[in-house]
Order: sequence, then C-alpha cells, then structure tokens
Amino acid sequence: MGNYPVALTIAGSDSGGSAGIQADLRTFAFHLVHGTSAITCVTVQNTQGVTQVVGMEPEMVAAQISAVAEDFQIQGVKLGMLLNREIMLIVAKQLQKWHLPNIILDPVMVSRTGSQLIAKEAINTLIEEIFPLASLITPNRYEAEILADMSIESLADLELASQKIYSLGAKAVLIKGGGLKGELQGVDVWFDGESCYTLKTTTLLTKNNNGTGCTLAAAIAANLAWGKPLFTSVVQGKEYVTKALAQSLDVGKGRGPIGHFFPLLNPENNDDY
Repeated sequence: MGNYPVALTIAGSDSGGSAGIQADLRTFAFHLVHGTSAITCVTVQNTQGVTQVVGMEPEMVAAQISAVAEDFQIQGVKLGMLLNREIMLIVAKQLQKWHLPNIILDPVMVSRTGSQLIAKEAINTLIEEIFPLASLITPNRYEAEILADMSIESLADLELASQKIYSLGAKAVLIKGGGLKGELQGVDVWFDGESCYTLKTTTLLTKNNNGTGCTLAAAIAANLAWGKPLFTSVVQGKEYVTKALAQSLDVGKGRGPIGHFFPLLNPENNDDY
C-alpha cells in the first residue's frame, strides 16, 4: 500500500456514534484518509438526545494536538465542538504553533433542531480567535442567524447572511440550509468574498440524519487533504453526505445516523470513494 494523507479532527465524542469524532473518523476512512483526533469534550448522548457534556482540560486538548502534529504530516483539519472559551484559545494557539493547513470549522453552536450547545460568551472567542485561521466555516441555519444577527427564511437571507459572516473575518462561508423548509431544505449557500453560489442536491426526507454537519465538514477536510481545491472539496463533500443520507441507518429509538459506509453497500456505484 502507498502513502495516504492524514487528517485531524478536533471535536467532541458522541457516545451514540452518530456525530462528532466518531462520524469524522468514519468519513476520513471512506475517503482513504488516515484519521487522527483530539477530543475536546465527552458527551453523553444517543439517538434521542444529549444529556451531559464534560469538557476536557485545555492542557489535555493541547497535548493531543501536539502528539499528532509532531508525528504526522497533517494535510486537513476539521474543527467541531470546541465547547468553551478556554478550549478555543488553546486550540487556536496549537493551530498556529504547528502551522496546520486546510482548517474546516463546523461552528458547533446550535443543533439543527435549534438547541444552543455552547456558552454565549464563547461565541465572540470563536469569531475572534478561530475564524481567522479557518479556510472555510460551515454554520447551519441557526448558527448563521446568530453569527449574522438576522433571521433566515429565504434564499436572499442565506446570501446576505453568508456575506455578513464573511465580513467577520472568514475566508469562505458555506451556510447549510438543512433547517429550512420547502424548496430551501438542503440548499446551501457559498460565499468567498467574490462569488456567491447556491448548492443543491437531491432532497432526501429521513428522520435518520444525525451527524450530517460533522460529516460534511470532515468530508471537505478529507478532500482538501488529497489536494483538491476548496470549492471542489465542498461540492464533493455535499455529494458524499447526500449518498450517505440515502443509506441512513434506522438504529436506536430516535434519529439514527447517516450511512457513512454506503460505498460498501453499492461499491460498483461509488468509484470515486
């Protein structure tokens, strides 16, 4: 076997295996990327919801990142739940210390159902310390509403919000429209300061959509690790999530995960993975 790229996920652990570190590592694996990890927090959750979250000591987060960075050549980074200001500050310091490239920030602030996941005071730290380091920021509809300080109900709203978030110091923004209704469900908007694009794939209605945001950011990071351009990585990442949604898993009593291992189910139809 030849050499393969390495990606790092810095995120929370999901005991139910649907999202977070667990989803990221599966996504890396099915893009033929070696996945490494630094856990920021441990969540007590399953398909029915989250009941507890315990943050790691910031020094432990830093130690995990250092252990990976001093041994591997990291070619892509996915940032997920950073939880609090202290963890954000030390992650930012580590990203700069090791000059880590291709950073995709999934700003885990609000779930796709509208539940806030991090303290309000941490949001400013996320913007000030992490935004400038990221190649791309991928907020969902509710996170974009907070960051842009506006309500999002239409395509025009999505486009305006992407521009407002870009003005906060982002290099590029992809707002995910999964929380919208009707024709806008699943419509994403990309803005990089010059171009604004609407990205739309087949809409798949399934309750088993846990982990879509984590998976998309991880897929983009994996594609970047292979040396693909950012926008191409976004388009292909969205295609991967759509196919995984089509093979979502009806496990647990609540919202099951998407099917990260769908290439194993239909290998003849998945030559790109």
